[in-house]
Amino acid sequence: MGQWPNKYVIGLTGNIATGKSVVRQMLQHLGAYTIDADKLGHQTMMPGAPAYKPVIQTFGQFIIGPDKRINRQMLAQIVFSNPQALEKLEKITHPIIRQAIELLIKRAKQRIIVVEAIKLLEGDLADKVDAIWVVDAKPQTQYKRLVLRRKLSEEDAKRRILSQGKQNEKLARADVVITNDGSVEDTWKQVQAQWVEIRKTLTGQGGEPVPSEEETTVVQSAEGLTVKRGMPGNAEAIAKFISERTDKTVSRMDVMMTFGQKSYLLALDKDEKTVGLMGWTVENLVTRMDEFYLAEGFPVKAVAQHMVQAVEESSKELQSEVGFVFLPQSIPDTTIKAFQSVGYEPITLNEIKVPVWREVVEEVTSNSPKTILWKQLRKDRVLQPI
Repeated sequence: MGQWPNKYVIGLTGNIATGKSVVRQMLQHLGAYTIDADKLGHQTMMPGAPAYKPVIQTFGQFIIGPDKRINRQMLAQIVFSNPQALEKLEKITHPIIRQAIELLIKRAKQRIIVVEAIKLLEGDLADKVDAIWVVDAKPQTQYKRLVLRRKLSEEDAKRRILSQGKQNEKLARADVVITNDGSVEDTWKQVQAQWVEIRKTLTGQGGEPVPSEEETTVVQSAEGLTVKRGMPGNAEAIAKFISERTDKTVSRMDVMMTFGQKSYLLALDKDEKTVGLMGWTVENLVTRMDEFYLAEGFPVKAVAQHMVQAVEESSKELQSEVGFVFLPQSIPDTTIKAFQSVGYEPITLNEIKVPVWREVVEEVTSNSPKTILWKQLRKDRVLQPI
């Protein structure tokens, strides 16, 4: 058993580009609370965060960009080509990350917790978790993902892969291996099967019950609307709804691929007809709602209010600190007012002062200008500025 009472903690690892984050997101769909330790590491080095000054003092002022943030790409080039430099960086960031993980696990209401960490087995966290999951993929698959999806150069991709511990050593310590070389559906089936086994084990141990997939589907129901969590089984319906309301042709497989990155909520009327759809995710303790579609003739205020409330309820369970809504700049004022009616106010990029929040907004708006609305969801931040 792990060290956290009434919690079942999964340590999720695997080498770069094996698909750990996809598996973590799938477990979140099923009802787990998930933590990305590597993203927490990024947060520790933001301006004002605990590791910011020590990292600069260790590696030099030249790694600071014009925006006062540490240039992570430059830092990565240094540490991935120099084992001693990587060790120095980890000695700074790892204790801070461990403290944040401890706090998040203790605050989590969910019984099943997932901690994704590429260096899980190199530290003491591996001895504290209840199970070690390793996501596996062939080196050719890793290389292709780094070059095509992350846009790394061939040289950088090879360097990143070679700088990591041997995958077979991780596999030797695994309680569960998820093979992520095939389709998203193949991976989803493996994760689902393991979730069922965990529920069977924990049901016999007592404590807080673990919800089944069916029990996590309905989020809320009121005023003739039911808001449900979209699952891979809804992929075809989601694709059809998006295609009918945009100038894009979206396929079922497009949606299946997206399930590795975000969640969907479906708003259904009393006849079980889909009248609204929202795509959202929580990363770095930041909620972003970046897709919103509405059936013609249906009142936007009712759908927006119920869907936002459902997202907020889930976001607070995931300990999100802030919520952002991203809408096309051509969106009608009635839609903006619908979101304002539940506390979301317009904001510009320059007005966002918290670096990690600003980074998320920059990522979403870099290729396409958006109308941005925001609302703070909790004030007790995990990584408080120093």
